[in-house]
Amino acid sequence: MGDDMAGDGLAVVSGGGTGIGRAIAARLAGEGRRVVTVGRRAAVLEQAREEIEREAGPGRIVPVAADLTDPAAVAAAADRIAGLGPVDALVNNAGAIVTPPEDDSLAALARSWRHDLDVNLLTAVLLTTALQGALRRPGGRLVVISSAAAQRGGAGPHSAGSYAAAKAALHGWAFGLARQLGPDGITVNVLAPGYIEETEIFGAGWSEEFHARKVADTLVGRAGTPADVADAVAYLVSPACGYVTGQVIGVNGGAVLGR
Repeated sequence: MGDDMAGDGLAVVSGGGTGIGRAIAARLAGEGRRVVTVGRRAAVLEQAREEIEREAGPGRIVPVAADLTDPAAVAAAADRIAGLGPVDALVNNAGAIVTPPEDDSLAALARSWRHDLDVNLLTAVLLTTALQGALRRPGGRLVVISSAAAQRGGAGPHSAGSYAAAKAALHGWAFGLARQLGPDGITVNVLAPGYIEETEIFGAGWSEEFHARKVADTLVGRAGTPADVADAVAYLVSPACGYVTGQVIGVNGGAVLGR
């Protein structure tokens, strides 16, 4: 996407089969882009493709199944993506909160943290590094999806803490990328969503009390939606966003004030 182009280029969205990633893919496809959705579950990606293309039209979604914690799988996926043309926008959305350690041992804690760092941090680092040479110069857009937990800290002693730490690590990494890629005309920004309903993280199993507490924590009196995040991404990957880079932007209804 050069600065003179509309939204008709190639975008890559990791974790694009469900929740926030699916909403981002749908939004960008609706703007006329081709969107590569990357995720571990081929069947989930295919279902999302069928649903999105009912609205956006055929040929807009290219599902690529890959485990983004596996360097060999990332390299293979990147080769396939690079063959589709220059990448105008890369949205690193893949990530999850993992289960707590299986026991109280340090070994179990180490396994839990390493897994969470792999899923929430290494996935973005590997995919971005593999595709860095394919980013359009000038005009490429790179967006990293973080979390308000990176700014507030995790709520639990184990897995939530590692999730917050992994997401916070994305910020420093993205700042370095912004410095590195800025001279090439590529912007790098971080989005930090707060409480977003209709996602696998905040899905079934959470109590009404939990929901009410999260909503009360906002200034606007409602939960966020995947579409709220997708709207922000659509701006950050647009030609209009050429002078915004190296920023952390909260999408949290005011639950975390600007910092």
